[in-house]
Amino acid sequence: MSNIQASLKEALAVNGAMVVAVVDSNSGLLLGSAGAGLDIELAAAGNTEVVRAKLNTMQALKLEDVIEDILITLGKQYHVIRPIVKSKGIFLYLVLDKSKSNLALARRKLQDIEETIEI
Repeated sequence: MSNIQASLKEALAVNGAMVVAVVDSNSGLLLGSAGAGLDIELAAAGNTEVVRAKLNTMQALKLEDVIEDILITLGKQYHVIRPIVKSKGIFLYLVLDKSKSNLALARRKLQDIEETIEI
């Protein structure tokens, strides 16, 4: 198991990683972040709304399932949101440079981190 800072460092080592954060989706606040390239506090708050909207939609549809990850594909970036199952209301948020990253490997790395992170 690893702490938040060690997990952030591990995620930032992914090819093409620009910025990574651990976010509390109840408040939209950062529990930790690393990297540069965008306003991570603003991005964390905005993506908290994405997570909430998806959870509300799943509830309205009576889907008894969990979110593994949410992928937002932009022209130059991938934004990956991965809820931390054992820490309800907390998610990992990774921004990747699309031209320098392998999305499948990045998603796999976030899955590994999600399983070992200690909040």
